[in-house]
Amino acid sequence: MKKQNIALVGLGFGGAFAKIYRAHPNVNELILFDTNADLLKKAADDTGNVKCADSFEAILADPSIDAVHLVTPIPLHADQTVAVLEAGKHCACTVPMATSLEDIRRIFAAIRKSGKTYMMMETTLYTYQFFYASQMKADGKFGKIQFLRGSHYQDMVNWPSYWLGLPPMWYGTHAIAPMVALSDSRICKVHCFGSGTMDEEMSRQYGNPFPVETAIFEFENGLKGEATRSLFETARVYQEGMFIYGSDSCFEWGFADHDSPYITTAIPAADGSRGGRADVQVVQMPNYYHLLPEELWPFTVGGNYDPLNPQDSLKKGAGAGHHGAHAHLVHEFVSSLIEGRKPWIDEVLGANITAAGICAHESAMRDGEAVVVPKF
Repeated sequence: MKKQNIALVGLGFGGAFAKIYRAHPNVNELILFDTNADLLKKAADDTGNVKCADSFEAILADPSIDAVHLVTPIPLHADQTVAVLEAGKHCACTVPMATSLEDIRRIFAAIRKSGKTYMMMETTLYTYQFFYASQMKADGKFGKIQFLRGSHYQDMVNWPSYWLGLPPMWYGTHAIAPMVALSDSRICKVHCFGSGTMDEEMSRQYGNPFPVETAIFEFENGLKGEATRSLFETARVYQEGMFIYGSDSCFEWGFADHDSPYITTAIPAADGSRGGRADVQVVQMPNYYHLLPEELWPFTVGGNYDPLNPQDSLKKGAGAGHHGAHAHLVHEFVSSLIEGRKPWIDEVLGANITAAGICAHESAMRDGEAVVVPKF
């Protein structure tokens, strides 16, 4: 297939992706748009060699644009995704996919009708940590995976107004996604409890009374996983945590987001039985830049990349957005278009991750009542 013309919409957080798209060898033109004209100009100047659109509608109407990456406010995701697909363009969208099951169904209908590609841009599934844990699993180091956990602690009180009072599990994808991806299964049921109290003003926008929600998820294969998401009025250092507990080893995220994880390995007793000691190591994560085109290697370490000493700086494996995930997300989306295949985080995987969070909040509003997560 031909090189792709891609529009990047939303340049706050989305601006972090502009230079990656511009550097990708299979991207022809990059078109930028944001409703904030100053932000648009700054992103265009910083990136260089890009075009700017006058409006979102102009992007939809432009037949030369092959695909759109949406990095826009959460309440806009479903409507804008459907609009992009109905305009005959491929769509990548930041998380979550939607905030209601009906909107997920609308997106599915638009994908089926248009025949275009959809990818949910979930950062946790392309971090150094996820790559490392996936390799541990592939090598059989976990033994039997017995339990999974996820966490996402963040206070977002000073963020844009649409965040205020947001149900925590609506934006629980960072905590949920690694569990789903490593389970070899899909979430089918959830019990969730909300905890704590918020200022009454914070509860008005979405009718959500909880600053924290914690859930137990059931997978189709019988595994269970627990996730906790805090959004407001909780004094905890930031963390998007991933925890895998196996019969032979386990992987546990460090206390803070950039702390190295703990790898625990069971050491059998002298007679080979269980109950011996355990070896615990703090492991610095490697950088998986080799999975990318060379043009994207610098973006896996961000500002820590040294062009005069590239191999050494790449081996440090730290410093880039979401633990190096941004470049991998861009490459997977672009590659799926070039190769005419579905991306890994397609509508089916994205829907299960997102729907699990939507159903978790529904359960919390019912005081922990079991809620079945529909299949998509």
